[in-house]
Amino acid sequence: MKIEAMDYPKICQKLDPYDQNCPFVICADEFRDVLGATPQFKKLVETDAHEGPVYWKDEDAILFTTLPESTNIPIPTKRVAIKKLSLKDNKVSVWRDSSNMGNGMTIDRQGHLLVCEQGTKSTLARISRFNLYNKDNETVVDGWWGLPFNSPNDIVVKSDNTIWFTDPSYGYLQGLKNPPLVGNFVYRYDPETGFLSVVADSFNKPNGLAFSPDESILYINDSGAIQEPGSYYVDLPHHIRAFDVKDDRHLVNDRLFAVVTPGIPDGLKVDTKGRIYSSAGDGVQVFNQQGDLIGKILVDDGVANFTFGGPDNNILYMMADKAIYKATLQAEGPKLY
Repeated sequence: MKIEAMDYPKICQKLDPYDQNCPFVICADEFRDVLGATPQFKKLVETDAHEGPVYWKDEDAILFTTLPESTNIPIPTKRVAIKKLSLKDNKVSVWRDSSNMGNGMTIDRQGHLLVCEQGTKSTLARISRFNLYNKDNETVVDGWWGLPFNSPNDIVVKSDNTIWFTDPSYGYLQGLKNPPLVGNFVYRYDPETGFLSVVADSFNKPNGLAFSPDESILYINDSGAIQEPGSYYVDLPHHIRAFDVKDDRHLVNDRLFAVVTPGIPDGLKVDTKGRIYSSAGDGVQVFNQQGDLIGKILVDDGVANFTFGGPDNNILYMMADKAIYKATLQAEGPKLY
């Protein structure tokens, strides 16, 4: 069901109180440091943009995964494409027609595209690695101790090249996958040793994740309030949790960071100053390091996922299922490669 955006608290005010269409909502003065003197907001294009946005700097483009669509070839199933938005002319093209139900994506520190492939009832879920230029791809990892993944959802790469990703059971709940054989886990994969370990097992539906700038904290959100398609259970998780990273491999000191409403947290990013950005039913919400909501960027239909990009990494590109928006800010996202 669609979650309607609620009125924002009275302590929050629009950047321009005389403009009812102003998308920037200030809940604390420190949000002005995010916006800068001349923030801008614009709808770039109407398209089916849902998940996994990444900025491809060499092409000045955004790659993203689409909404699942029905197909009867070769058998009745669903299909997700990877599309490309050229920021030079706002043209959308198909980068890969079928992605094995791709969802979250990131670009690793060697400049390759990593894709969370949710899989189907007949194809394994996996983390794949693509060459951005010739589209050659390989499997990074496709299971845990011989058991298949559920539906890999979001992914980040740490500075030591380890790959961290979430694996909720959404594919099964959406009728795309067989019943799960493993839990709703968060994983760490070490490409040097080939070892895959579970780093968190206490989530209902682990979703987006992001490291703090110094990688001492890992933020992970839980979107358990949404289960089967069209559902919303307010008593189930729609929050962000924080963990301290110990010895570069273990998560300790689990604590609640922030509850996101309306809707659920999905996409999650951290800027160079350590502020945390989360998608929500009313757009993108921004929190300081203490977990206080400091501001919002409103998008009418909410935001599924988003990424920092642009030459200075200060533009937020937001996927809203039916369109892509951008907000030009003073804040900058981390440069990973």
